[in-house]
Amino acid sequence: MSLSRTDRVTLRPATPADAPLLEAWDREEHVIACTTDDPEAEVAFGGQDWAEELAAASPVSFHLIAEVNGRPIGTMQVIDPHLEPTRYWGEIEPDLRALDIWIGPKDALGLGFGTQMMSSALDDCFADPAVTGVVIDPLASNTDAHRFYQRLGFEPVGRRLFNDEDDCLVHRLSREAWERRRAA
Repeated sequence: MSLSRTDRVTLRPATPADAPLLEAWDREEHVIACTTDDPEAEVAFGGQDWAEELAAASPVSFHLIAEVNGRPIGTMQVIDPHLEPTRYWGEIEPDLRALDIWIGPKDALGLGFGTQMMSSALDDCFADPAVTGVVIDPLASNTDAHRFYQRLGFEPVGRRLFNDEDDCLVHRLSREAWERRRAA
């Protein structure tokens, strides 16, 4: 099935049955390039155990699968970075959400699906009146991602080293900025 810009994205909760799909996407060059600056990497996310990750879903950290006409094309992770048990975000204020997004199949890139995915997830995040902002952590080298997030209203807040190796440019979107954008 061919994809087009007029297709609409829907998001659904990921289940452990989605693990093989995520494992396959982890081997896509464009996914690897968004997750590491290591030119020798053969898999994204350091070989994440997706079955375990998806089985551990909770209100604090969960994954969504993006579909177009019933075909999975991407995934997102939604996290409460203040409560998340691995403490990936370290000391961070409460009432935020952190998002991670990637498109799996190469033929789904450049069709606006990422924008649809982010817009839907941001609407869901800000539907909770306690949420004051959303943070993201693209690699500092991933200037395409920076432009993408900034078009959505995110502002860079500074570089930060995650996991002692991932040099990222953290961005933040405030509730006020999102509401202004949605009203425009």
